[in-house]
Amino acid sequence: MSTALVWFQNNLRVKDNIALSKACKENQAVIAVYFFDPRQFDFTEYGFKKTGKFRAKFLIETIKELKENLAAINIPLFVYREKPEKVLPCFFEKYAISNIYLQKEWTSEEQGIIKKIKKEVVKELEFKAFYDQFLFHPTDIPYTNFTEIPKVFTEFRKKCEAQVTVRECLTKPKALTKENFELENPTKIPDLNELGFEEFELDPRTAFPFQGGEDQAKERIQHYFWETKNLAKYKQTRNGLIGEAYSSKLSAWLANGSISPKQIYWAVKKFEKDITKNQDTYWLIFELIWRDYFKFISLKHANKIFKIDGILEKELRWNKDKQTLQRWVCGETKEAFINANMKELAATGFMSNRGRQNVASFWAKELKQDWRIGAAYFESLLIDYDVHSNWGNWMYNSGVGNDPRDRKFNIKRQAERYDPDKKFQELWLKK
Repeated sequence: MSTALVWFQNNLRVKDNIALSKACKENQAVIAVYFFDPRQFDFTEYGFKKTGKFRAKFLIETIKELKENLAAINIPLFVYREKPEKVLPCFFEKYAISNIYLQKEWTSEEQGIIKKIKKEVVKELEFKAFYDQFLFHPTDIPYTNFTEIPKVFTEFRKKCEAQVTVRECLTKPKALTKENFELENPTKIPDLNELGFEEFELDPRTAFPFQGGEDQAKERIQHYFWETKNLAKYKQTRNGLIGEAYSSKLSAWLANGSISPKQIYWAVKKFEKDITKNQDTYWLIFELIWRDYFKFISLKHANKIFKIDGILEKELRWNKDKQTLQRWVCGETKEAFINANMKELAATGFMSNRGRQNVASFWAKELKQDWRIGAAYFESLLIDYDVHSNWGNWMYNSGVGNDPRDRKFNIKRQAERYDPDKKFQELWLKK
């Protein structure tokens, strides 16, 4: 009897999960595993924890829900607070694993871990990895290889919109036999303390008052699309700053794969068919294409997205001043609008898209500080951190990425336009 291992990474859902679906179809028994890799909670070279308390809390909630949803189809989830390469070689032997199914990752850290595991494994095992975090599947895009991905987003978007059909979503796998679930599982999901954090309460001012998990993502779609119909005015409100209603807020569930971009896309299409189709509904799809684009840029340029000269290999003068960093992080700069956004981020792990563009532009274009420090701070704090979108956007806003105009935000004008009555600034800067 063949036994498959599904190694969950950033695909933390049961529905529309290629690795899980393939494993269930091709094997008699299926086991799942997830790692709270200690390296993900360590300090980076920039002095910040790679994963901070907000994303850690959201991740714990997500894994709890994943474990329950897998149990419903009789698949046990083993959870380890250890490096995968230390656990998996013995795990393969103990449970007579025949095949390993996982989401395909291409950044150097993930590739390095896979190589270490393969080196340690004695028996022949097949690693079956699948691209499963895209709206447009990489084999469907109108480019023969990733080197052809254009420098400008608009060219990529128009060509893909004209030539690519978004694939249908996969259904939840049928439940396996109960015997599959009856393995002894001594593992448990860690709490915040075990990951090195203190328990905390959500700030009541947060614009992201949500919990992690696949079911929570579905509830958000139900509320934002069908109950409030806020999707019908998404483009008009997406530059908002206060409250949970101004945007879809789906980014955190997308980032850890609690929901797939395809699921969102087809939900939008159903809304357009049943309720209304307009520029606002299209704009959410537009944002999903942006997300795809940064992933394809990462596939094209690999580790260049982490280099100071960016994908343009543009040599600029960057500074690294600790006092400047401290003032930016603490929201003590000369710009009240920047300060309000930075205080929101520090208190909640969330910031609006409008805020992110402004604070990044201010850090890189006005303060002329090493943009990678800003990107690393975002990586640590943001609940919805996604490696490709984060580093892609930071390059874009710092003049070393995909912005053909190399724009710089006028912070005072931005504040006047998007916070004219200063309600947002007052919310976060009042004593």
